[in-house]
Amino acid sequence: MYDIWRSGFVRRSLSSVRATGVASGDVTWLPDQGPFAYVADPFGIVRDGLLTVFAEHFDYRSRRGEIRYFQYDEADVLVGEGVALSAPFHLSYPSLIEDGGELYMLPEAYKSGSLTLYRCVRFPDLWEPADRLLDIPAIDATVVRHGSKWWMFHAVPGPADQAMRELHVTWAETLAGPWTPHAANPVRTGFRASRPGGTAFEIDGVLHLPVQDCAETYGAAINLLRIDTLTPEAFEAAVVERFEAGDLLPGFADGFHTLSGHGDVTFIDVKTVQRSAAEGWIRTQYKVRRLLGLNGPKVRRRTTARPDVAFAGRGA
Repeated sequence: MYDIWRSGFVRRSLSSVRATGVASGDVTWLPDQGPFAYVADPFGIVRDGLLTVFAEHFDYRSRRGEIRYFQYDEADVLVGEGVALSAPFHLSYPSLIEDGGELYMLPEAYKSGSLTLYRCVRFPDLWEPADRLLDIPAIDATVVRHGSKWWMFHAVPGPADQAMRELHVTWAETLAGPWTPHAANPVRTGFRASRPGGTAFEIDGVLHLPVQDCAETYGAAINLLRIDTLTPEAFEAAVVERFEAGDLLPGFADGFHTLSGHGDVTFIDVKTVQRSAAEGWIRTQYKVRRLLGLNGPKVRRRTTARPDVAFAGRGA
């Protein structure tokens, strides 16, 4: 068995989605990536009239994620796509941060052993390392400015699925740090509402954080935490909403593990668990390629942009 995800977006804010939910007819889905491949962990931003969605692209034949972008015009027509960020290690969860007039990406790269912030040099396809925020491989790091501080919510790798059952918090005075671990880490435990799963956002000044339900399966649903107390020494939160895949996309009712947003757009993904007679052969191919050293990242860029739409080369 293996997971396949589909990502999509809704032209409504996170607070609106929180209030009324998502219906199947609301969602524009990113392109199907074909057999044994998917895009997940969508985050995005609107710039110069184009909506750019960044997501993890994963292919079971290479088993190394990279960050790709998909650009849509105001009619939600796909006008461009390509590789945003690739590395010798797995990349996923490309959360976006704006600070001081700059755009940053904070992708998960736990196999690198640390957490690195990337600055946008050319939108959307050129990013450079800016700061190493943590010397630990933080998973699904979610950063938000709230009150007078920057806050980071994340998981950590460890035995017995530790990344799925502990929520850690780190704080800083500036985005570049230094970052200080919360005095009560892990501030929350349990498989149902600990691992981050999207953008932290405020409703009436109260911070809310999407977290994954991993009790029955990885990324089964999103539970929304209302954070009632957040200081460097104290943390209190309660689940106030739940989002499931349901019938959003036929055949993809097995999971929902990202709820992110920017302005008036919300991004989601849903999962199907598949079985295939070819799965064993795909695994064998991967092992052979690894033994031969052929599983390194490939730099690929492809565009389907219309001639009258300039989507690359703009400054950050």
